[in-house]
Amino acid sequence: MEESSVIQHFLEKGREQGFDEGVREIFIENILLALEIRFNTDALQYIATPLAAIQDIAKLKQLQREALVTQSLDAFQQALNNANTTK
Repeated sequence: MEESSVIQHFLEKGREQGFDEGVREIFIENILLALEIRFNTDALQYIATPLAAIQDIAKLKQLQREALVTQSLDAFQQALNNANTTK
């Protein structure tokens, strides 16, 4: 028996949303790992919480780049604050 196109549409949307959430989690994990390694600290909860609030994958991608090149945790925090305040 074939599923209706409406059911197929909603199943596909659910898969996409699950995929997007998985991608978000990977970006967040990679950002925190990069910062932990670069700055030799695992005390990043003050960064993890606002980072987890970002839903836009493009913003997370930019923040991942920033985590790799930023000069300090304070500079990264500023980039994170900017990402959270722009739409």
